[in-house]
Amino acid sequence: MSDELLRKHENHVTRLTLNRPQKANALSAPLVEALIDAVEYAATDGTRLLILDGTGSHFCAGFDFTDAQAQSEGDLALRFIRIETLLQSLHHAPCETLALAHGRVFGAGADIVASCGIRIAAPGSTFRLPGLRFGVVLGTRRLMHRIGADRAREILSTSRTFDATEALAAGFLTGINAQEEWPAQVIAAQQAAETLTPAAAAALHRRTVTDSRAEDMAELARSVSTPGLKERIRKYRETTK
Repeated sequence: MSDELLRKHENHVTRLTLNRPQKANALSAPLVEALIDAVEYAATDGTRLLILDGTGSHFCAGFDFTDAQAQSEGDLALRFIRIETLLQSLHHAPCETLALAHGRVFGAGADIVASCGIRIAAPGSTFRLPGLRFGVVLGTRRLMHRIGADRAREILSTSRTFDATEALAAGFLTGINAQEEWPAQVIAAQQAAETLTPAAAAALHRRTVTDSRAEDMAELARSVSTPGLKERIRKYRETTK
């Protein structure tokens, strides 16, 4: 397990903590791979509740653009594809998933939240999904399922920031709770997750979660394989400095 990800497993609960506070828990390639491995392992080790949270001031700043211009377009494309692999693993996990978000939650970090079944944020948390600004189609259909097509289109086309109150009203979040209240939320989620047998919970998930994995991956692959990805990222980053 990478030092960038902390894993704790106890009493059928697995907690994955993003641990890059100096980078606002931005998703480096090693962190993404560690997350994929941990989520896949949780599907086999008796986990009934999978929790994701982050150290430091922010839950997750999304894609880590450090040294992006030094990487090939193929390497960058693969990194986005691996993030989509992670999001799909979370969204279709056979156990309950709980995101505990705080601070600024950006890009793929917000997609992680949207991929979880229970989505709680601290008061004052903010969210932004700017991927379309540089031509990357990531998580669009999952967001639409959470908040509806019209609202998703508006948020994604403007890439505006929205706060926790709006996120809750839209259905992006399932709750707003101060961080000191999170332990009680975890206990409640664990008790609910133990209500059904693992087989019944997995069957319910399969019947109630639309499986669009192939379409989502194909759309992402088309967007990141369009020539000029590095230049689009460079221009986007210049406009946000």
